Amino acid sequence: MENAHALGRFLADVERRAYRQAAFAVRDDQAALDIVQDAMMKLAEKYGNQPPEEFPMLFQRILQNTIRDYYRRQKVRNYWVTAISFLTPGHGSEGEDEPLEYDQAADEKDSPLNSLITGKNLAYIEAAIEKLPARQREAFLLRYWEDMDIAETAQVMGCSEGSVKTHCSRATHALAALLKDMKD
Repeated sequence: MENAHALGRFLADVERRAYRQAAFAVRDDQAALDIVQDAMMKLAEKYGNQPPEEFPMLFQRILQNTIRDYYRRQKVRNYWVTAISFLTPGHGSEGEDEPLEYDQAADEKDSPLNSLITGKNLAYIEAAIEKLPARQREAFLLRYWEDMDIAETAQVMGCSEGSVKTHCSRATHALAALLKDMKD
């Protein structure tokens, strides 16, 4: 019973961060919600009886695998949509990616000018993070957003610690350049 409460508290605490992480990864708000929900269900069903201190690592691994599964399904789906579109005249595939919208309601406690500046800065950062390659974005978000150490990040990503360091270094340099270009 105590483990169920600990799991509930953990899921409530990680929900928003996991959603943002998935939204950055797939660039689709609805798909991100589905991914987070699937990851939470998998954690509860398969690992709900594990010690609470293992929840963060297990959840991050499940979340990353669920994101990868989404991409695999999209790849197959896109293949068949493209193949079928050649058979039906006049049906092109025009997809529109909507950028993530920043919800400023939580930050409106500051002055309007501060809210505007904060909103613009976060929009710049979100846009820059979206432009990173997938592995760099994943390493960056796990290290600096989820505050995981190098070993934990390597375990979640399924790569070496050296690869994590390389991805993070490249991501920070790319973000610095992208943000500088956006501000200018």
